Amino acid sequence: MGIEVEMIFKIAGVGLVVAFLHTILEQVGKKEYAQWVTLLGFVYILFLIVSIVEELFDKIREVFLFQ
Repeated sequence: MGIEVEMIFKIAGVGLVVAFLHTILEQVGKKEYAQWVTLLGFVYILFLIVSIVEELFDKIREVFLFQ
């Protein structure tokens, strides 16, 4: 099972890109767009984490229900 290193790098990459875009947009004066970029990045990462947790619960259900 375990979390693949690929997923960790994907989350870190999205975080870096969002941080970069947020900084650039804030310095240009587009603070509202910077907040939207941050929110969308956060939602995307949440969906990635939800898929990981779903796999975990499937494994737990598989182990304890003997399916």
